[in-house]
Amino acid sequence: MNVVSDPTGRPPKLTIAAALAIEARALERGLTGTRDTRVVRVGQRARNAVRVLPRDDDGLIVAGVAGGVAPHVRAGDIVVASEVRGPEGSVVRSPAAPLLAAAIRALGLKSGAPGSAPVRVHLGPIATTDRLALGSRRRVLAAEGAAAVDLESSWLGTLTNQPFAVVRVIVDDAETSLYHPATVPRGRAALQLLTRVVPALERWSDALSPHRRVVLASPRSFCAGVERAIEIVEEALERYGAPVYVRRQIVHNAYVVADLERRGAVFVEEIDEVPDDAPVVLSAHGVAPSVRDDAALRGLAVVDATCPLVAKVHTEARRALRDGNTVVFIGHANHDESEGLLGEDPDPRNPRIRLVENARQAKELDVEDPARLAYLTQTTLAEDEAEDIVAALRATFPAIVEPPSSDICYATTNRQRAIRDIAAEVDVVLVVGSQNSSNSKRLVEVAERAGAAAYLIDGADEIDPAWLAGARS
Repeated sequence: MNVVSDPTGRPPKLTIAAALAIEARALERGLTGTRDTRVVRVGQRARNAVRVLPRDDDGLIVAGVAGGVAPHVRAGDIVVASEVRGPEGSVVRSPAAPLLAAAIRALGLKSGAPGSAPVRVHLGPIATTDRLALGSRRRVLAAEGAAAVDLESSWLGTLTNQPFAVVRVIVDDAETSLYHPATVPRGRAALQLLTRVVPALERWSDALSPHRRVVLASPRSFCAGVERAIEIVEEALERYGAPVYVRRQIVHNAYVVADLERRGAVFVEEIDEVPDDAPVVLSAHGVAPSVRDDAALRGLAVVDATCPLVAKVHTEARRALRDGNTVVFIGHANHDESEGLLGEDPDPRNPRIRLVENARQAKELDVEDPARLAYLTQTTLAEDEAEDIVAALRATFPAIVEPPSSDICYATTNRQRAIRDIAAEVDVVLVVGSQNSSNSKRLVEVAERAGAAAYLIDGADEIDPAWLAGARS
């Protein structure tokens, strides 16, 4: 990939704004000298902001110390603002805050001497007040969802149109007031930590570009089979009440699984982990017949969320076996869908379903009767990947029987084609999905083969700002 510089012809700049001179000096000590970064002092309540803030498209980070108000935010923690809330009701959001929080976490900061606990980095709202917030005022802010409180961020956020972020190192928290004896040593430690955070602030600025083009693939998001499986778990929770047990992840998406867990779903690896008489949902990826048999023997209330296309492949496998064929299953080892399909084999000790993962294995496959052979595919394979393996099978076994219709999910194919088209036009592709998702991994591979740098992320907090440096789209 050719990395193209920003159309303005200059690298991104960064302004770091601090209220107090002591904060500004701590931040200046952390500058690496490798980027165009300046530290400005805006004064308490940002009274000098209009005079010192940048007037161009460069990034602005407000940094300094602050008070923690949420019960889980402790002295020595770092809070990155997802939004800042002003005393008059204004709200300034910071969409790029997860990238900054991730860059700070990547520093691996420790709270003290070697071997001490890592510094905790929180992402949440910061409230700006027009006077020091103490006691009952802080409790009100905590009840409203604020993580920390300061005197400047909201004013600065409303004055700028640049990419904007706020970073605060916590000095006092909900358990220790500002006028606690520990405030002075904690303040010194916070300033030292502020210095150590600066490289992450500069790294965040690498990702800035006011002229970057963001392209959304179409179609995108979940296929009908995934949405159906999620709805089945939701309906089971409504019908049976919590807990509802689910064998394996219902779909391979961390956010979906976490959301369902919060609502009462319990994910287990095997049926024997499900209590007697409890409802159990079988995941979208399909299961071996032995799993259904085990559930039936125990009298479990089984709810089947198997994707209809996966069920079709199981039916084709059983038909091919009844016809006396050996089945070649093109898929990925240890994937839930592959394990379920291989479980259709009536005698695993003398297997008649053979897993093939690549063209080399297809060419080297040794079967008892090459004239009695059929192939099937995992539904989430990349289209071009499967074509290469099928071509190798046909060349090696000319009589091999193909499935009546393609086993690869049409939604998977459509999304791969959309990614292929986009990847030819952009510098970087971000695929939002989980590491155990075959679909998501295939999209990354398709994008890379089309010439783009591609990365798989579960959320914005996993984006490395360096990936976006110099990227126009």
